[in-house]
Amino acid sequence: MLLDEIGLYFQQNFDQYLSYVYQHLGLSIQAIGISCLIGIPLGYISHKHPKLSQMITLSSQALRIIPSLAVLFLLISFIGIGRAPALIALVLLGIPPILVNTTVGFLEVPAVMIETGKGLGMTDRELLKRVKIPLAFPFVLTGVKLALVEIISSATLATYIGAGGLGTLIFTGLGLNRMDLLLIGGVSVAVLSLAVSILLDYIIKRSVD
Repeated sequence: MLLDEIGLYFQQNFDQYLSYVYQHLGLSIQAIGISCLIGIPLGYISHKHPKLSQMITLSSQALRIIPSLAVLFLLISFIGIGRAPALIALVLLGIPPILVNTTVGFLEVPAVMIETGKGLGMTDRELLKRVKIPLAFPFVLTGVKLALVEIISSATLATYIGAGGLGTLIFTGLGLNRMDLLLIGGVSVAVLSLAVSILLDYIIKRSVD
């Protein structure tokens, strides 16, 4: 039975399974970190310059049209296989939602709040720290949540180019026609995505309260 095969896999390969999970999470966390370092500053710059905002937003949306697998195979031609091309492809996938939501977050800061801050004698730096960032923060986190869920899901493709992760189970299952491996890999990715989404939803809710 399928459940018996799944149980047997965990009995015999639990350490290997954990290594796949660590590889998957490590790649995803590194990708979201780089995406935040690029997307958040660009989002902040975009909200201050409307023309630049339109150009950056269109460029980021164009990145979302390109399938991750196509980016992976394109990068192989330049930097080979392994972790690096997978990381670059995931970063390109993660930047757009972070950039767009950061831009929207700063644009949604009420003008009256800014004027009130100026009336209290706040400098531009103090306005940014005490007014703009706190009010834009939930939007930024929403962008991070969307990006991270997409990254975790798409990181399964990293197996194609030797970057490891839970995709190894999925593609091995496809190759060997083993439903147990397909189920373990697929459910694991889904659980990770759901757990991240719930955690960030909780953080966003707390930041609003």
